[in-house]
Amino acid sequence: MKLLVISSYLDTWNSVRPEAEMLIELSKLGVHVELITQPDVEYRTRFEESGIRLHPCHPNKKFEPPVIRQIRSLLKSGEFDAVYSFNNKAIANANIAAIGLPVKVLTYRGQTGNINRWDPSCYLTHLNPRVDRIVCVSKATRDDLQTQVWGNKQKVCTVYKGHDLAWYQDTPVNLAEFDIPPGAFVVGSVANVRPRKGLPVLLKATHLLPAKSNIHLLLVGKGMDSAEIQGLIQSSPMADRIHITGFRRDAPAIIAACDASVLASTKREGLPKTVIESMAYGVTPIVSDTGGSAELIEDGVSGIRVTPGSAEEIAAAILKLHGSPSDCRTMGLRAKERINSNFHVRQSASELFRVLQETINGEF
Repeated sequence: MKLLVISSYLDTWNSVRPEAEMLIELSKLGVHVELITQPDVEYRTRFEESGIRLHPCHPNKKFEPPVIRQIRSLLKSGEFDAVYSFNNKAIANANIAAIGLPVKVLTYRGQTGNINRWDPSCYLTHLNPRVDRIVCVSKATRDDLQTQVWGNKQKVCTVYKGHDLAWYQDTPVNLAEFDIPPGAFVVGSVANVRPRKGLPVLLKATHLLPAKSNIHLLLVGKGMDSAEIQGLIQSSPMADRIHITGFRRDAPAIIAACDASVLASTKREGLPKTVIESMAYGVTPIVSDTGGSAELIEDGVSGIRVTPGSAEEIAAAILKLHGSPSDCRTMGLRAKERINSNFHVRQSASELFRVLQETINGEF
């Protein structure tokens, strides 16, 4: 089986690792994988050492004739069975390049929402008739997208992006760096400030926590210096116990030092890496029931699920964990085990291998 993958790997090593390692594991299963990506990616050496050939090219827009010609030439000369694209620019160009060729076309979908069968632009990417299979990062993403595709709903399937606990061995940071005192119960949240990430909801929840306690909130991400967020922080009764780090490349090590984590998203999550990182370090996650977030945990066993937009439920979850440190630690350990047993990168590669076989053989 020969697979041509088109994806961008310009992000940080840790960010691209789940996808990259899944492809490497797929090659170990006997799939001949070649990759179209930018020439200066950090993962280049790791790919090449694993036997994956790189073609230094990636589209900068959805219609780029020179890139289309290169993709088409590779598909023809390499006799690939399938082409799998991971972002909208890659998908749009690959769809055109594959016209008239005996190759199966797969696309990757990483979040819910923003696709509508009545939106003509969507037919450049996932809803294009040339697409044979859409691989979604979560069941929620799959279910959402199945309502928009025409014909066989089974063309939309799920393959989780798996992880490996061996990737998460960083030493937890010393929270004194952020003026957090010893013995504090620290709730961390990693999210850049965007409307759907629900940071105002999380800050509203601080109004429902005890005015005097050892609960501290640690916010990691870009945009915390905005006037809106700063205003919400200053109006909180626990303003002196809310700490901001800004953007940090060592965000996983920061969360590893916390007692619990919160992702207060209101919509459109795929399979949040920040939740997975928290779980991998044995830190109990509180997640809103949107997109694939809820699929990561067993509610009350390896994390706590809350209603999107509910500051009351977030506050109640924090108080529950704060009130029983032993239960909080146990839940965190179960979360860590759940990543190892249900979301391992080898499982992802095996599932993708099965999907590729089905797609190539037309058995779905």
